[in-house]
Amino acid sequence: WERRCVPKDFAYHEDEFILEGVAWPGAALSRFDRALLGAWQERMARGLFRYHLAELPTRVLPGTMRLLAQLNAQRSTERRRPQAVRSLTQPFDPQQFNFTQIRPGEVLLRLRRRPSAESDPAAADHVLVAINVSPLERGHVLLLPEPTLRLPQVLTPELLRVGLEAVLLSAQPGFRVGFNSLGASASVNHLHLHGFYLAHPLLVETAPAEPLCPARGLSLLHEAPAPALLFYTAGAGLEALARDACTAAARLLALGLAYNVFVTRGAPPDGSAGPGAGLRLLLWPRRPRFEAEEGAAFNVALCELAGHLPVPTAAVFEELSETEALRAIRRPLLPEPEMRRLAADLARLLEDEQLLCRLFQFQRPIH
Repeated sequence: WERRCVPKDFAYHEDEFILEGVAWPGAALSRFDRALLGAWQERMARGLFRYHLAELPTRVLPGTMRLLAQLNAQRSTERRRPQAVRSLTQPFDPQQFNFTQIRPGEVLLRLRRRPSAESDPAAADHVLVAINVSPLERGHVLLLPEPTLRLPQVLTPELLRVGLEAVLLSAQPGFRVGFNSLGASASVNHLHLHGFYLAHPLLVETAPAEPLCPARGLSLLHEAPAPALLFYTAGAGLEALARDACTAAARLLALGLAYNVFVTRGAPPDGSAGPGAGLRLLLWPRRPRFEAEEGAAFNVALCELAGHLPVPTAAVFEELSETEALRAIRRPLLPEPEMRRLAADLARLLEDEQLLCRLFQFQRPIH
């Protein structure tokens, strides 16, 4: 596979992160946007997707949550059948579909972070950007660590950091990144993030949140389609943010819970600045489910929890109400008392880790 697939390098440096001035409806495309969207459109013209994605019918459901419904019938009928999953920690299975089997033309770019002056040049990260052949929206891609490593679908700080950086490389407020764990609508047990452009604002970008662990940027988001744990940064400390989010995700797995992650530009939890002021990372703990829910109007994964509802039929698209949608979105989530106990537990966990880190730094001998 490695010999067949030699994608074009996209090397970037932290100086290219766009930290200010990103607001709706969006500015000119960045170098990253041009490279990704240009290559994506070229693959669409070559017929490498399972269907041609035209502009999708879209409507905002009446109600306070501003839920965004999109009719995408072809994704429902023509996407690859999700893999059978029976466990939150199911090992990688080379007999199942995995990303070593994708066609070379499906890979658009190889993201490579240029090392800074103080970093180890050998530690530079690279992640492949490949098309999702059953796209949800324009520019829908998968961010893949080296596929031949055969990593299962368990989020790592290294991959999440690249996802955070990709959002900052885009000049578009609608470029989002996300993750579905096993038991939370992941359809392939091979490590990947989703990235896509959605040209509509969402309530989760601006809704205020209750502080839990301010030193680690952790809050509890209530006024949203699906209550979530919210990590926020103004653009610095991406490595720490990725590590904290993955520490929380690992605790969820240890407790027998699945999870979804959604990364978007957004306002600080206290609403003190505009919607594009920093990065919001939403983490949703949920009861694991390993089979599709019979009779459900739509699947509940990272998009739906964030308020973006791709639906499979015209009838659902035209008739879906906010009340029905919220009932479906919140069904797999924890009851509020349990969510609050879990949030407090995770806040203590992150505070304890911060204390241990400070003690280690204090006790480390100086040479």
